[in-house]
Amino acid sequence: MSLLNFRRAAPVAPPQNGAVEALMQGFSIEVMPRTAEKVADFRAILPEGTRVYIAHIEGTPIADMVATAARLRAEGMEPMPHFPARIIADRAELGDWVARYQGEADVREALMLGGGVSMPKGVYDNSMQLMETGLFDGFRRLHVAGHPEGNRDIDPDGGARVILEALRWKEEFARAKGIDMAIVTQFAFEAAPIIDWAKGLRREGIDLPVHLGVAGPAKLQTLIKFAIACGVGPSLRVLQKRAKDVTKLLLPFEPTELVAELAAHKAAHPEFAVAALHFFPLGGIKANTDWTIAQGGAAARPASNA
Repeated sequence: MSLLNFRRAAPVAPPQNGAVEALMQGFSIEVMPRTAEKVADFRAILPEGTRVYIAHIEGTPIADMVATAARLRAEGMEPMPHFPARIIADRAELGDWVARYQGEADVREALMLGGGVSMPKGVYDNSMQLMETGLFDGFRRLHVAGHPEGNRDIDPDGGARVILEALRWKEEFARAKGIDMAIVTQFAFEAAPIIDWAKGLRREGIDLPVHLGVAGPAKLQTLIKFAIACGVGPSLRVLQKRAKDVTKLLLPFEPTELVAELAAHKAAHPEFAVAALHFFPLGGIKANTDWTIAQGGAAARPASNA
């Protein structure tokens, strides 16, 4: 199976059958406050209303997070900040975050995470505990984490029992509260295992839509670094195999073929759980947004017309 396109960048023809263009609609992208500072105006690179996740790395001041959310809102985007449970000290701090996001940036959506640290800062260990506080009951949309290749921090034996139980709890929570919910995933690099994982969710009775994580255009060595840091599983072997050819280390990675395979499956199986794509701009936001437009994602409007 052809997995990734490692050839030199070239003009990309528009999708011939519309399947890729259809899957590209409603894509989201992720930033951090320090990477957002490098973008002069998001309206120049993203379609109006694009959902922009704001990653909250441990040590980032909440003031910087809120300011980024407010800026995205002002520039016509839909900010979705991360709430990593293990870096939040207590209910008072969580309540302060929620109040500031809502009051200063009109935040209506959030990504709920356990967080990437091994030792909790305070009383919270997982995203379900955050939801149980009631502080998110007024949000219109919550997204939760998914793991197509598993997560040994959650299921140490390599299985999926704990993850599936948590997803069932979250789906029932969203249903009871009348909140829209979706699963957003870590990035992976093989279409077939992603498709099998999505089918498995439905067999387990989990009906939440999936927003599939995709690594945006980046150098191969950059991608390998991030994949190892993020705990990407079996599909990392694909990159490592490519890296044995030193000539490919200098070539850009683009997820063109991966997205095309997923789009073809979606076109043939409309019930496929993947409803949208979420991009991790590992090689830079502009490189990622240029690629999404080339693949049929809606073009940004000129910032001067805001």
